[in-house]
Amino acid sequence: MEPTLTGLAERIDLIVAGTDTFFLLLGAILVLFMHAGFAFLEVGTVRHKNQVNALVKILTDFGASTLAYFFVGYQVAYATGFLVSADQMMAGNGFALVKFFFLVTFAAAIPAIISGGIAERGNFWPMMLANVSIVALIYPLFEGMIWNGNFGFQHWIESVTGSAFHDFAGSVVVHGMGGWLALVGII
Repeated sequence: MEPTLTGLAERIDLIVAGTDTFFLLLGAILVLFMHAGFAFLEVGTVRHKNQVNALVKILTDFGASTLAYFFVGYQVAYATGFLVSADQMMAGNGFALVKFFFLVTFAAAIPAIISGGIAERGNFWPMMLANVSIVALIYPLFEGMIWNGNFGFQHWIESVTGSAFHDFAGSVVVHGMGGWLALVGII
C-alpha cells in the first residue's frame, strides 16, 4: 500500500507544479496585454503625425528591454542566468522559463510607462539607450532588493517597522519606479 501512496503524492506534486506554472503563464500573458494598453494610451496622447513613431518606439522598447533583461537584468536581480542545460530550465514543468517571461513583461513595462510620460519630448536613440540602461541595471537592482531580498533591504525594513514589505502586483517596483523615472524625464 505504501508505494501506491508515494506514487499518488508524486502525481499530486506534479499536478500542483503544473498548475502553478500555468497560473504564472496566464499572469504573464495578462501583463503582456498590458503593453498593448500602454501603446494605445500613448497613441491617443500624441499628435496624429507622431502616432506611428509612438508605436514603433513602444515595440522597439519592448524588444530591447527583453534583450537587456535576458542578458543582464535577470542576472543582476536574481544572481542566476540562462547558461544552463535545457533539462535544468525545463525542470518543474518549465517554471523557471515561465517565471522569466512573467518578470520580463514587468521589466519591459518600465520603459512603456516612461515613454507615455515623456511622449513627443525625446529623441529615439537617447531614449532607447536610457531604457536599455534602466532595464539592464537600475530596475533589476531595485527589483532584487524588493522581490528577492538582495542587500538585506527586506530584513532592514522588518527590523525598523516590525513587518516585512510586500509589493502587491508591482505597485512600487514597477509602477512606482516607472512613474518616478518619467517625472525625472519630464523635469
